[in-house]
Amino acid sequence: MPWTKTTAGGACAGSGDTGVEGVAGEVGARAAVGGVVRVIAPDSGTPAWDDRGEGPRPVWTSCGGPVPPPRCVVTILVPVRIDLHTHSTASDGTDAPGAVVEAAAAAGLDVVALTDHDTTAGWAQATDAALAHGVALVRGAEISARSGGISVHVLSYLHDPAHAALLAELDRTRDARTSRARRMVDLIAEDYPITWEDVLAQTVAGTTIGRPHIADALVAAGLAPDRSAAFATILATDTPYYVPHYAPDAVVAVRGIRAAGGVPVFAHPGADGRGRAVADAVIEEMAEAGLAGLEVFHRDHDERQRARLEDLARTLGLFVTGSSDYHGAGKPNRLGENTTAPTVLEQIEELGQLDVIR
Repeated sequence: MPWTKTTAGGACAGSGDTGVEGVAGEVGARAAVGGVVRVIAPDSGTPAWDDRGEGPRPVWTSCGGPVPPPRCVVTILVPVRIDLHTHSTASDGTDAPGAVVEAAAAAGLDVVALTDHDTTAGWAQATDAALAHGVALVRGAEISARSGGISVHVLSYLHDPAHAALLAELDRTRDARTSRARRMVDLIAEDYPITWEDVLAQTVAGTTIGRPHIADALVAAGLAPDRSAAFATILATDTPYYVPHYAPDAVVAVRGIRAAGGVPVFAHPGADGRGRAVADAVIEEMAEAGLAGLEVFHRDHDERQRARLEDLARTLGLFVTGSSDYHGAGKPNRLGENTTAPTVLEQIEELGQLDVIR
């Protein structure tokens, strides 16, 4: 469990005073329902009392020890849950942007990133929801890219949404996605009862249309039991219905994100189930171009892949993230099933052009 630290100093006259509650106030109250309370003696700088038990606990009323020092420092370690990869109806998720943030709050997340495919259309609604529900919001996008014919997704955090070059690239990619989707529907319609209107019925205004929406239309028509089955059969890359679409080179995408003030992180880099995984040499090139991190902790990576990617990240000087890749009802991924350390979020904030919404 990642932790963040809040420290407050105050008087501790004896075991009967208000102690942590009086010194740390609201922070102490948070510690009472899941944090860790540590009391530091001012002279030695060593812990005089340290609680690392699990579950709810009372706010303690002493600086610890039979003869508490006249002043002490109370440090509250509060668990922080950070999920840096989610999707909404602005791309291929099934929840509206605001609903994603609301669901994140209900799931006990402290920080969530909205990272729809090739669009920032959900940012405004997600921002309103974050302020309303007390969840910090990292604004981002998942940028489509390619490397030697292999599909690559690069998460971009805290970039300038008005950056002209990045906007033009995203527009080009979204147009290519839509054209590809229409062509695939035409091909599928030769063998199955499905129309473009059926696909549009699975979207909302401004949606970045892609294969997931075709999958939803197939499910609605009774041609597949769920999205996963549709992708494994009719929409698989080895079927006659599959059509590739334009996306920039992965190294070019990383440079473009950096130019827009964003923080690029390679999403699910070891996910063999999504097709061929890129070679480590490509990731090295991406790192040289400005890649900041690897999304290591993802449900598509087994323990062996996670260990290998962590080693690679260390070698290349990249940070690692963990995320759910939440899509609502479209996938089984659950909010917070993988999380990111607060220290990594701090690095993202330092590198990004925008602020985290709090």
